[in-house]
Amino acid sequence: MIRKNILVTGASSGLGYAATRTLAANGFYVFAAAREICGVFNSIENIEEVVLDITNEQSIKECFSYIETINKDYPLWGLVNNAGICVPSPLELLESFDLRRQLDTNVIGQLLVTQSAIPFIRKSQGRIVNITSGLGSIAVPYLGAYSIAQFAKMGFSDALRRELKHSGATVSVVQPGAIYTPIWDKFLTTGKEILNQSTDEKRKIYERSFTEFLKSSQAAAYSAKATEDDFAQVILEVLTTKMPATHYYVGDDAKYFAEKSRKSTTFEIDQWFDLQSPTESEFKKIVY
Repeated sequence: MIRKNILVTGASSGLGYAATRTLAANGFYVFAAAREICGVFNSIENIEEVVLDITNEQSIKECFSYIETINKDYPLWGLVNNAGICVPSPLELLESFDLRRQLDTNVIGQLLVTQSAIPFIRKSQGRIVNITSGLGSIAVPYLGAYSIAQFAKMGFSDALRRELKHSGATVSVVQPGAIYTPIWDKFLTTGKEILNQSTDEKRKIYERSFTEFLKSSQAAAYSAKATEDDFAQVILEVLTTKMPATHYYVGDDAKYFAEKSRKSTTFEIDQWFDLQSPTESEFKKIVY
């Protein structure tokens, strides 16, 4: 096929790493981008590592200037917006810094990268793939910051797809469910660190249920049936099929969340999460 250049963000590990290798093995030329990526792919054919901090506008500018300079004959054809972080915390205990960090990476940074990519992808009649999550369908207690970011990214994707409808460029969303990646090795530790930031009595309300949530979520990721390779194959499908769909799901849990969000009432979903939340007696621990 004619050379098609793809930029994959968050490519140094996990889902981005798997997608990068799969795309390169299937004939795409991939710019593998991350803040720290030197030597990750060890000169694998059709992969070029580029340094990119999506929360830094100057870094984004330099990255796209470089890509444009060396690819005048082959404009960027595809973008896989994969970079992201997950900040677990009860919303009452969430520090503004942690929320900004979540939104800067998963929403604002994604938009800035996309804005830089659109002129190239429009010219090459290419494709934009936004990676969200099953949590882009249902907001989960203790993943409020992450859910806010995923809902925002779903809205961003829908608006962008409609704005670019007649441009020749397409926009698709890929929603993975639970998949084990190295990020889950730090999930429990990250959550406990955020819990420990709270020194007042409010911590008493959430400590039990939040700690149980962190442990069960980590265990679910470790035992997940969907894999990084499953994710990579879906990305490959989006970029090779004649007419990509608007939404794709990776894993039965992601499909289940999307279906449940459509068919269940708000009350039913609230009841679904009831046992995950603090009890009435735990809220009464606070003395006003």
